[in-house]
Amino acid sequence: MKILLAVDGSPHSRLAAQYVASHLSVFRDGASATLVNVDPPLMARVASALGRDDVERYHAENAQAAFGEARAILADSTLAVDEIAVVGDPGDVIARTAERGGYDLVVMGSHGLGAFRNLLLGSVVTKVLGGCKVPVLVVR
Repeated sequence: MKILLAVDGSPHSRLAAQYVASHLSVFRDGASATLVNVDPPLMARVASALGRDDVERYHAENAQAAFGEARAILADSTLAVDEIAVVGDPGDVIARTAERGGYDLVVMGSHGLGAFRNLLLGSVVTKVLGGCKVPVLVVR
């Protein structure tokens, strides 16, 4: 089973990684996980003020921090783990990656903002659920 595990360094993504680590018996032997970190792009004004190298370093550091936490949680598991870091719209990128990569399951944490805040802010989980044909497990 190929699992796409969305990580962003938040307590919610840690819960998703912990869920995968503690429920490995549910998955077939030989399961693998790809950690995907999608960092939203910086506002154009901020990015131009910082410069390309600083922006790339910023996104790389965010991804590595999120990957490090998830890898530590999954360290004792039998999962083969790899990583994908992308700058873009998290919901769109996660859904597209899941489908194009032939994943069997997407696992992600939910911030649980509620319906009103979800309308105002948008929700990565809502976008993934609406744009992905791969099953999605939301951990809260």
